[in-house]
Amino acid sequence: MLKANELVKTFGARTVVDNVSFTVARGEVLGFLGPNGAGKSTTIRMMTGYLAPTSGSASVGGFNVAENPVQAKRLFGYLPENSPLYQEMTVSGFLDFCAHAREMNKDRRKDAVEKVLQRCGLESVAKQVVGTLSKGYSRRTCFAQALLHDPQALFLDEPTDGLDPNQKHEMRNLIRSMARDKSILVSTHLLDEVEDICTRVIIIDHGRIVLDSPIQDVKGKLFEQFRKLTSH
Repeated sequence: MLKANELVKTFGARTVVDNVSFTVARGEVLGFLGPNGAGKSTTIRMMTGYLAPTSGSASVGGFNVAENPVQAKRLFGYLPENSPLYQEMTVSGFLDFCAHAREMNKDRRKDAVEKVLQRCGLESVAKQVVGTLSKGYSRRTCFAQALLHDPQALFLDEPTDGLDPNQKHEMRNLIRSMARDKSILVSTHLLDEVEDICTRVIIIDHGRIVLDSPIQDVKGKLFEQFRKLTSH
């Protein structure tokens, strides 16, 4: 469903992503790990069409993201790292705006917004202005927009960042519940989160994949593997 094929991204003389290839099948949750600056977010930005690769390609559902961006983007939801939101809108207004941008008609928009408000625990702040939200509720609002169209694939960049322990637990349960029929890529710094919700893990360091393993093969020793492969 998701495919990175020999992705490379350079900025001047610096190579940030260096020949990265992997696939994420339906029903799979891939944990994408690496130290700060390893190339995780840059890889996701190329796979979602936010950044053009220097070379290589990315596809979603068989659609090349660069060549068929509209078809590819209809198939996935994207939670970026920093929760970009329109601060002056209400939560429900923002979600309705996003649904409209996805070309949903009025009835479908109303139904989709109500569903994600409930699913993401946002009903109590639905009429609140986004700029007044806590970091946790802002994160959940951005996550809700990624789910509006019930996508076949999800790119989640630090999905539990800013959430309190209860909210993290709820978010992890939500991701786990969706994993049965979606392809999900989760970028995170939390090793316990990967062990808790992912079926497979990739560790990237200095732009290169240094580990690609089923989670059961590294469970209980992921910290040691991470330290061994990235502490240099």
